Amino acid sequence: KSANPQWREQFDFHYFSDRKDMLDIEVRRKDNKKHEELLGTCHVDITALPTKQTNCLELPLEKHPGSLLMLIAVAPCTGVSISDLCVCPLGDPSERQQISQRYSIKNSFRDIKDIGFLQVKVLKAVDLMAADFSGKSDPFCVLELGNDMLQTHTVYKNLNPEWNKVFTFPIKDIHDVLEVTVFDEDGDKPPDFLGKVAIPLLSV
Repeated sequence: KSANPQWREQFDFHYFSDRKDMLDIEVRRKDNKKHEELLGTCHVDITALPTKQTNCLELPLEKHPGSLLMLIAVAPCTGVSISDLCVCPLGDPSERQQISQRYSIKNSFRDIKDIGFLQVKVLKAVDLMAADFSGKSDPFCVLELGNDMLQTHTVYKNLNPEWNKVFTFPIKDIHDVLEVTVFDEDGDKPPDFLGKVAIPLLSV
């Protein structure tokens, strides 16, 4: 019930290679749980923004009245990684020892925001639903923790995909829930939902 909403939400997106990246933003209005109306879109060329500073942007919505006020900061990634199973970041005993010391009781108050990290090994999926006419799917896996999101590559034409990837997230809130969702890649169309599991951090 507002024409001037304030969300004050922060989202983290991770880039691991030099490439041209556009941030696409949609503003939608919900009448109820089933009906949504598009109120406008805007785009930000991330590569054109100055790095290591917070950029305040007022973005007019395309073909619709109104604008978005956003703070966007482009900074080097810290605490987040994607690696192959054979080079797992915790596989090195000396690194394990360093991490044990870093999170020991005596260092608990050295950095209040650094409460730990979560390492997830995404191995494979079994007996997925066939989303294509060929009786196969093109599955990929998305991991979300708080407002952090990482994803695997797509394994094409396979109902039993193997990803064998290791994902590392910094933990910002011990009450967060890790959500793992499997989608079917569908070209230029939105991906099809194949399944989801939610794992509270406190259960790990």
